[in-house]
Amino acid sequence: MNKSSTKINIDQFRAVSRQYSDASVFMHEAIARKAGLTGADHKYLGIILQHKELTAGDLSKLTGLTTGAVTGLIDRLEKKKLLKRQFTKDDRRKVIIVANMERSMKLLQPLFSELQEKTARLLATFSPEEIKTIERYFIEATVIMKETTDTLNNE
Repeated sequence: MNKSSTKINIDQFRAVSRQYSDASVFMHEAIARKAGLTGADHKYLGIILQHKELTAGDLSKLTGLTTGAVTGLIDRLEKKKLLKRQFTKDDRRKVIIVANMERSMKLLQPLFSELQEKTARLLATFSPEEIKTIERYFIEATVIMKETTDTLNNE
């Protein structure tokens, strides 16, 4: 492949990647609105659900949010009964955030079920080798994005 066609392929990939990223943001915003959440609160709830429980400090480190912003997030999600605060026995200043898995799934699962079905059907059209390539791209691109996020948050 010559330099010109490589540049065209990279430019095409970037355009498609941008469209995918935009569509993902818009879809998650729509899901969040339907669930009565902001787009950001929806995504942060997703992180909390993945960890099941974590400290406010851990959430701050994972997201780059200030401790004050994390407190506001916890307040909003606790008000909707999507999580609760638990204090540790040895240090009552230390707060553990515990996801209300049942309530969160009841709220979000109906909004994701059709998407998950369509995604499964799409993936079934790819060979195992193609899926491994796609998976490798997402894994390595995620590392790059996390590095970029960390750099920006630490400037």
